[in-house]
Amino acid sequence: MKQSAARKLIITRVRQQARDTHSFDMRPAESETQLSYAPGQIAVLRVDGGRPDYYAFASAPEDRELEFLVKRSHHTKDKPTLYELKEGDAVELIEIVGDGFPLDAHKDRDLVFVAMGTGVAPLRSTLRSALRRPADFGQIVVLYGARTPADFCYRNETETWKAAGIELRQVISKPDGYEWAGSTGYVQSLLDNVMPTLSDPIAFVCGSPEMIAHTRDRLQQMGLAPERILTNY
Repeated sequence: MKQSAARKLIITRVRQQARDTHSFDMRPAESETQLSYAPGQIAVLRVDGGRPDYYAFASAPEDRELEFLVKRSHHTKDKPTLYELKEGDAVELIEIVGDGFPLDAHKDRDLVFVAMGTGVAPLRSTLRSALRRPADFGQIVVLYGARTPADFCYRNETETWKAAGIELRQVISKPDGYEWAGSTGYVQSLLDNVMPTLSDPIAFVCGSPEMIAHTRDRLQQMGLAPERILTNY
């Protein structure tokens, strides 16, 4: 959906989620109505009249507040970046774009979430929606890759996911200098041990263009039809 006019969002909380990555909780300014969006959609945000940037919703549409993951970027000379803002600051929402992930179209299927880095944001949005009605779906699997253990976001939520019956597998590509007993490599390498165990899967994929391309190729090699491999934009 597109917004008919820009809206002001107020930052209500800022948390560090990973190295160089913060999550920002926001709400519409007091005079605005609640926003409507689909899981996995993308908000076009602007700070202090600067250049608009694209941030996927990390919150579910059912959540009370909006949430975004923001990675540190190079500072501009005359405009602050979103990463620098604090509680109480305002952000301009220009529009909401992208298809998102249509959960209702995939009831009774196994859900496979494949994410790299901050690409976990739109998948978390969709996962939070799915966890509100787990009986509507089959097995839920989350495959999450990062450069190092310090780059994983939402580490405080993973035990909650596991307690809800989600199979979570994590992998890092740069183990040097870190204590890590888990898998190493790229996130698409985890598919080999997961896909054969699922009877009716749909894959939601988000990350860099290169990662998406490799993941799509691997899933198709494993027999998953192209229409069952979804990206949010």
